[in-house]
Amino acid sequence: MSEITTIGLDLAKRVFQVHAVDGGGAVILRRQLKRRQVEGFFAKLPRCLVGVEACGTAPHWARRLGALGHDVRLIPPAYAKAYVRRNKTDPADAEAICEAVSRPSMRFVPIKSEAEQAIASVHRVRDRLIGQRTMLLNALRAQMAEFGMVAATGPGPVRELVVRLSEPDSLPAMLREALLGLVRLLDALGREIAAVDQQLLAWHRDSEVSRRLSSIPGLGPITSSALAARVLQAERFRRARDFAAWLGLVPRQHSSGGKIRLGAISKKGDGYLRRLLVNGAQAVLNSKRARTDPWIKRLIEHKPRLVAAVALANKLARIVWAVMVGNTPFRAAATI
Repeated sequence: MSEITTIGLDLAKRVFQVHAVDGGGAVILRRQLKRRQVEGFFAKLPRCLVGVEACGTAPHWARRLGALGHDVRLIPPAYAKAYVRRNKTDPADAEAICEAVSRPSMRFVPIKSEAEQAIASVHRVRDRLIGQRTMLLNALRAQMAEFGMVAATGPGPVRELVVRLSEPDSLPAMLREALLGLVRLLDALGREIAAVDQQLLAWHRDSEVSRRLSSIPGLGPITSSALAARVLQAERFRRARDFAAWLGLVPRQHSSGGKIRLGAISKKGDGYLRRLLVNGAQAVLNSKRARTDPWIKRLIEHKPRLVAAVALANKLARIVWAVMVGNTPFRAAATI
């Protein structure tokens, strides 16, 4: 039997699919593996190229298989999907991954270390906690609005509702007790979010890359640490505009026959980083810099505010790339 050189591995919770080929592309093996069999199977193989879709558990398996001597590469799922023929099945997915990983033009996702994956996961925990707090705030605001107690959006104005809720005769007793339970949950979530923020701030202070990024206007410890943790090997982007495009901060293009059609931003890539950069851009638009920087002034004068924020976020993303690749802090004398 010919020697296996390339493997496509389709990950799952319990059942894994293997598709292996030799140097000439001939299929050598198609097999299902249980979770407990994966490491033993790859330990018996000579060093080979292993393609894996970049899903939730992919970094863990990439580290484990890499420790066995294999060359493991993570493929964005959208890129592997193009090689699936007809129906989607586990064997078809493994075959598509095997073919995609061997393409010379294929782009791969860097493999995170355990420390890098941990800080990225902390950011996801924070995002989930904030989402839960927003849902509870909306529920409290909606229920009290039905009884004529209205507050503006955001955590701050809800405090007025909490004060009114503390009055014994503000609402029917049954509803008041239920809403006080929401308030206790909100207080607990606030403490958890504050604790996570302290963890991120401590990591930010220890990270040289994150500290350099925080020198950019509009980027605080949260955004800087998220970029430092989730953007690995920034030099793999050939230029700053490629990095901005990866974040989805460029127009979606639908062109044909030499006619260029540009639409709204593509919203591809990491939505969490894109949202943080747009929020940072909004902060810059509200700062003194917006009144002194000629480029930002022209932008605000000619574009709607949200469009201006996205355009500024695009520029911030390019500066982030330059700071990460150049290993130098942002020069305060330069204008955005």
